[in-house]
Amino acid sequence: MRLSEEKKATVMGEMVAKMKNPPIVGDMVEGPVMAVEKSSVFIDMAPFGTGIIYGREFLSARDIIKKINIGDIIAAKIVDNTHKEGYYELSLKEARQALIWSEAEAAIKEKKSLDLPVKEANKGGLLIEWQGITGFLPASQLKPEHYPKIADGDKDRILDELKKLVGTRLGVSIITADPKEGKLIFSEKGSEIKEKEKIISKYEIGDEVEGTVTGVVDFGAFVKVEEGLEGLVHISEIDWGLVDNPNNFVKVGQKIRARIIEVKDGKISLSIKQLKPNPWIEAAKKYKKDMSVTGVIIKFNKHGALASVEEGVAGLVHISEFGNEEKLHKMLELGKTYDFKISLFDPKEQKMALSFAGTK
Repeated sequence: MRLSEEKKATVMGEMVAKMKNPPIVGDMVEGPVMAVEKSSVFIDMAPFGTGIIYGREFLSARDIIKKINIGDIIAAKIVDNTHKEGYYELSLKEARQALIWSEAEAAIKEKKSLDLPVKEANKGGLLIEWQGITGFLPASQLKPEHYPKIADGDKDRILDELKKLVGTRLGVSIITADPKEGKLIFSEKGSEIKEKEKIISKYEIGDEVEGTVTGVVDFGAFVKVEEGLEGLVHISEIDWGLVDNPNNFVKVGQKIRARIIEVKDGKISLSIKQLKPNPWIEAAKKYKKDMSVTGVIIKFNKHGALASVEEGVAGLVHISEFGNEEKLHKMLELGKTYDFKISLFDPKEQKMALSFAGTK
């Protein structure tokens, strides 16, 4: 979307009106066309003199110059003021670039939505062209339905997903415009904020919803609740028991029920496990500190070993009991059952620490 000729003239007119001293290189100016010759265009820059577009600047703007008539008011940028005949050397091309960047800055302030085609894709996002400038749309700024949900974060597979968007048109907004760096950054999220806020306003924390799993990643699962609204079930909210791999619990396309546990910044967080009985409530009635229990080793981590006492209730056997990791692995094996003593039990915080007591 370009500035109208009237608006451009107004912008330039205001800039020139503010000039008290003769313009210098880099200034934007405007004035009526005095003459159009075979290889030059002359602009009246009263009261400061005459501007000339010639040479390389004439050639780079010849498509525009073909449409120019005597008396037309045009905007240009001063690129040199040392012409041998005293003319200000002007550039239409650089003036147009300056106006485009000004328009980009205005679009940011106005949060203007732009409908633009995707030209290319790379591993970080998409390339989009606007007003002859190629900008970047980071993958992180895509709407949830366009975000590449690749479980293992494989960059080649992410690129394959992003390439599917090449040639499509996206509703985007400009979030960064840096003319010095030639940097233009787009976001697809800005155009949906108001719409999403309206949708989210229907929901509250505690609501139960039904949705479809649209993606499974290392840190959880994305669930489409309705058109335009997608929530995340973090890996810690999938099940009360240990969840190492979300793919073992949910699949893309699967219908699931979940509870809304957070509504923040236009996003919702969901929990599947909170619709299931909390095993720690029953555990509070059965276990206490110093009690002897049996547990199955289900995982090793940097702190020690995790032992499952019952479904959804596990305790940590700290590595300090064994001296080092090697001795820990020598004494405890994955999948085997051992005797333990509860050294810490806090069902409200769902914490249990176990002390090794021997082999079952």
